[in-house]
Amino acid sequence: MQTVNIHEAKTHLSRLVEQAAQGEPFIIAKAGRPMVKVVPLEHGERRPASRLGFMVGRIKVPDDFDTLGQEEIERLFMGAHEAAA
Repeated sequence: MQTVNIHEAKTHLSRLVEQAAQGEPFIIAKAGRPMVKVVPLEHGERRPASRLGFMVGRIKVPDDFDTLGQEEIERLFMGAHEAAA
C-alpha cells in the first residue's frame, strides 16, 4: 500500500482519490508518521447523485401556477352546472 506525505497528498489529491476509488487505498503520513488511510467506499455506502436543482435557470414557473386550469378542474370535479354557481 502506497504511503504519501501530507504535502504530496494535497498536491495530487484528485489523482490519489481516483486511484483509491478504483481499489488502490493509500496512507497519508505527517512527518513520516501514518495518520489516515484512504479506502474506497463499499457499494452500499455510496449515495446516488442528487438531481435537485438540475434545471435551475432553464425553466420559469408562471406567477399563476397555483391557479392554472382552475376552471377546468372545477368543471371536471363538480360538473358544469355546479362550477358556474
